[in-house]
Amino acid sequence: MGKPARARALKENEAKAVARMLRVSPRKLDLVAGLIRGKKAASALANLQFSQKRIAKDVKKCLESAIANAENNHDLDVDDLMVAEAHVGKALVIKRFVSRGRGRMAPVRKRFANLTIVVREVEGKA
Repeated sequence: MGKPARARALKENEAKAVARMLRVSPRKLDLVAGLIRGKKAASALANLQFSQKRIAKDVKKCLESAIANAENNHDLDVDDLMVAEAHVGKALVIKRFVSRGRGRMAPVRKRFANLTIVVREVEGKA
């Protein structure tokens, strides 16, 4: 006696992974997410592997999780996966203060972001 199963939000040929509370501003994370949008999964992993951005390591981990979800949970072919969506959302903001001259204070906002990656299986084009 429990709740009925919720309908699947994604299509049958899609899988997703979410990384929450990443310690980077959403604006900076969106620059890295833009590198992989619309690319094949293998190409996106290679781009993230050699990216100079610090947060690229966490984005790569999330993409690998989405690929593993597609393979293990939804029986999709890894070679035919492409990054359908990579969108960034805001999370909490820690507010701190730093002391300035003449006894004043200045605000420091430490922003966090959420990342959602959706991979889709596309048929191989001959």
